[in-house]
Amino acid sequence: MKVLHDVVATPSRCCLRKKNKFDPDTFMARILALLSLLLLSPSALAQVSVDGVRTSSTDNGTRVVFDLSGPVEHRVFSLPDPHRVVVDFENTTVDAAVLEAAEGQGVVRNLRGARRDRRDYRVVLDLQSQADVKSFLVKPNDSYGHRLVVDLGGNSRGESPAEPVRTASERNRRELVIAIDAGHGGRDPGAIGPGGTFEKDVVLEVARRLADLVDREPGMRPVLIRDGDYFLELRERTRRAREQQADMFISLHADANPRRNVQGASVYTLSNQGATSEAARVLAARENSADLIGGVSLDDKDDLVATVLLDLSRAATVESSVELAQFMLGRLGAVGRVHRNSVEKAGFVVLKSLDMPSVLVELAFISNPDEERRLRDANHQARLAQAIMGGVRDYAEHALLPELRMAAGEQREHVVQRGDTLSGIARRYQVNLSSLRSANNLQGDRIMVGSTLVIP
Repeated sequence: MKVLHDVVATPSRCCLRKKNKFDPDTFMARILALLSLLLLSPSALAQVSVDGVRTSSTDNGTRVVFDLSGPVEHRVFSLPDPHRVVVDFENTTVDAAVLEAAEGQGVVRNLRGARRDRRDYRVVLDLQSQADVKSFLVKPNDSYGHRLVVDLGGNSRGESPAEPVRTASERNRRELVIAIDAGHGGRDPGAIGPGGTFEKDVVLEVARRLADLVDREPGMRPVLIRDGDYFLELRERTRRAREQQADMFISLHADANPRRNVQGASVYTLSNQGATSEAARVLAARENSADLIGGVSLDDKDDLVATVLLDLSRAATVESSVELAQFMLGRLGAVGRVHRNSVEKAGFVVLKSLDMPSVLVELAFISNPDEERRLRDANHQARLAQAIMGGVRDYAEHALLPELRMAAGEQREHVVQRGDTLSGIARRYQVNLSSLRSANNLQGDRIMVGSTLVIP
């Protein structure tokens, strides 16, 4: 704005006629021209950001979804030897950590990218083999914002079906993976009750019982992040969950308070803007300090920067975590007292860097003598595990994405009959029209008689 200041401060240089008389019309015209140049400059234009990348694969091909902050102009094309697909985003920024966190799936071996100039960004998908490519933009819905979808098919002859409908038999069904993280462990005992009970022992017992319940649930598979008495750094816990492609992350703890009369269970989710109460702030500091025992300082600046870069949780994921926590809190309230009637939020490191619904459950206050005794009781441990499992089941039945609900065993199909319309089918099954399109890879409302639609 220094140029503008010069124009205003010294009008005699640009706005005086030959007779040195001030001409207001000329002055305003020059001001407007200057402002237009500033507003049209690339640096002044708001850039779109790629906030996340998701990959998935089925028998029909591979899908790469770019989560965007807004609509974007783009160009997609293929290159051979080696096979790769190039996506050019106009006026877009991409954090390198977003691409590094994206996992190769199906025909996509890995993703990489680089800035082309001050405004544009190029993403390259390195492929295992040749694939047909198509792309389309998707407008925001109840769960996601703007998205660019890139579909990679395995048809090397360039042929494509007349209607992009996935049938249930063609879908890549898999089990829901539930990551169960027993807090603390090894040389980190966690909180210690007045009777000498270690938090690490109690939460491991409940975690094992919960894993048994998940294992018996159709369509679900448990992953115990810690299955013995040993120490794990907080980052290692989230890494193991990602490695197992978990769909849900549950961290188990037992709370403590200097006032021994405080009691009740709590459920926490990640807060990007700080804790919702003083108790949540104190608790977050205590749980996060476990990393100091493993030799990792949470006060180190680089670690904090890494945390921000790796925290790829989208707004939809945060909302999903709250939904899961609400279901779980309701179930825990039927077993015993809850500390608060609402979900708490705090900056737990163990919940960061996860792009899945994630909660931290404080089973009770181990510092309370009565609750300590209950936590040591095998029957009460079983009831706690059943309550948490009930919350998982409630969430899976009511809130999960269509693909994950089908994995959990809920499967509905509709064979298109003459006279059917997509909106009519959505009304018949009481599902959202956009969800019905998304579940069947439909870009419009055209459907073919005889095709089988998946009902989310």
